[in-house]
Amino acid sequence: MSHEHEELNASPALRARILVEALPYIRNFRGKRVLIKYGGSAMLNEDLKKDFAEDIALLGFIGVKPIIVHGGGPQIGELLKKIGKESRFVKGLRVTDQETMDVVEMVLVARVNKDVVSLINFYGGKAVGLSGRDGKLIRAKKAKPARLADVDEDLGLVGEVERINPGVISALEDRGFIPVVAPVGAGPQEKPYNINADTAAGALAAALEAEKFILLTDVAGVIDNQNELVSSLTEEQAEQMIKNGAISGGMIPKVRSCLNAIRGGVPKAHIIDGRVSHALLLEILTDEGIGTEIVRDKAPGL
Repeated sequence: MSHEHEELNASPALRARILVEALPYIRNFRGKRVLIKYGGSAMLNEDLKKDFAEDIALLGFIGVKPIIVHGGGPQIGELLKKIGKESRFVKGLRVTDQETMDVVEMVLVARVNKDVVSLINFYGGKAVGLSGRDGKLIRAKKAKPARLADVDEDLGLVGEVERINPGVISALEDRGFIPVVAPVGAGPQEKPYNINADTAAGALAAALEAEKFILLTDVAGVIDNQNELVSSLTEEQAEQMIKNGAISGGMIPKVRSCLNAIRGGVPKAHIIDGRVSHALLLEILTDEGIGTEIVRDKAPGL
């Protein structure tokens, strides 16, 4: 029997328990913002794309305010390859010259963003797409790579967030729209900067005072040196795992973005496996949750 048939044939009592389990979470998150970084397989696999769009539409229907920041690395890499340009990364961050920046903006804003918006709308949501350059949402400056991923190399037109204009998001939410943001920021003279999607998402989560920050990835969560999933981390523990190499490569900007979010006031950040069907609903509306939760260090004496 398929997983789908098992769900359909579940007893009425079991289905009722599942719905009741979600009730306190619906009550807790109703009217509150949840910032979601959308990327990885969840953006590429057709079934997972459908699950994600359904999850976002459902969250909107029950009164949660989802805000989405999406990536698009594979799509950018695909187009760069077609034009004969090599992609180069330093600790998970794309080195971005002017030609690469042109491709990044074209792919993220003109293609990926519109695809995400259209899919959410197809499943009943009210999504609107924008980039960080729209309405001066994300003001950017040239990144200091050491702050993003502990590297010294110049990354070109890679930016870091200088400030956020929350009014753009609030205006959309007031009309019932779900914002979908492409992580391109506006620098001096409105020059575009490529901002790592994880970094942009963490900054937005803090500036928008989100109740929860969730990153969808292609791994179960943060994995320790014994290859075990770490279900919960404090700030100090996360910093130590970066220092000793247990957290490395592309996971560094993900964890850094979580740390920036919670230091900016977000109560909890989560790195979850976007390959799991309906991962968002499992994280937000169930007792167990999934993946790795990152929380603030406790104050001394508590």
